[in-house]
Amino acid sequence: MPDPLHFDTHAEIYDRARPPYPTALWQRLHDDGLLRHGTRVIELGAGTGLATGPMLQAGASVTAIEPGPALAARLRHRWPDTTIYIDNAETVPLPTATFDLAVAATAAHWFELGIVLPRLHRTLVPNGHFAVWRNVFGDPAAPVTKFRQQVAEITAHRSDQAPPRRPAELDTDTWVERLTSSGHFITTHVEQFSWTIELSTEQIHDLFTTFSNWNAAEVDQAAQAVADLGGYVVEHYYTPLIILQRTPTPDDQPPAWEMPSK
Repeated sequence: MPDPLHFDTHAEIYDRARPPYPTALWQRLHDDGLLRHGTRVIELGAGTGLATGPMLQAGASVTAIEPGPALAARLRHRWPDTTIYIDNAETVPLPTATFDLAVAATAAHWFELGIVLPRLHRTLVPNGHFAVWRNVFGDPAAPVTKFRQQVAEITAHRSDQAPPRRPAELDTDTWVERLTSSGHFITTHVEQFSWTIELSTEQIHDLFTTFSNWNAAEVDQAAQAVADLGGYVVEHYYTPLIILQRTPTPDDQPPAWEMPSK
C-alpha cells in the first residue's frame, strides 16, 4: 500500500506541483452558505495549504491537521494565520462542538473512517457540515489524449497490481455510502466538476513525482511522453464534491438564541 508520508518526503515538489481546486467548487461552498466570513473550519490532511488558502481568503478561520512535518512547515510559512497541529486525524485532540465545517481535500482515502467520522461528529456544532473532495487526474468523460494513452501503457507494465483496499477515486457513490453508513452524517449535495489545465514536461515530472503509487522510472517515462508530444499537454481533471451534514443527537443543545427563556 502506498505510504501516506510519501508526500512529506517530496514536500517542496508537492507544494509547487499540485494544481489548485476548481473555482466552481469554492463557489458551491459559498452559495450553500458553508464557507463565508467567520466560518470555523477544521481541515484534515491539509498538506501545504492548497485548500487552506482559499478558505482563509473567504474569511474563515482554519485549524489544519497535517501529519507530515515538512508539509506542515510549508503550510505555516504560506498561511501563518492557520492553527496547525502535526498529527493524524485519528489521534489529534479535538474539542467538542467547536467547528462549523470539516474539510478533507484529497485526503479522505487515507483515513480510518470508523475512527474519524465519530470524532468529526463530536467536534462539529449541531447542523455542522463535512465537505469531502479530491482532484482526480484524468477525467473519464474527456476524450482520451495521446498523453493519457502513454500513461495507460506505463501503468499496464506494473507487476504488483494488487486490488485496492478502498473505493476507486471515481467511485463517488461508494464514497457516499462509506461516509454515511455509520449514521454520523447524511448527504446533502453531490457534484462533479470537470476542468482542464496545461502542463509542461517539467510540471508533469513534478506532479507525477508526488503520486504515491508511481516510481521514479515511471515518472521519467511520463515526462518523456510530454516532451515527445511537444513539451506541453492539456490535462483533463475531475473533482467530485460530497457535502454531508452532521446528524443530530438527543444531547445536542440548540444555540443560545434558540434556548427557551426561564
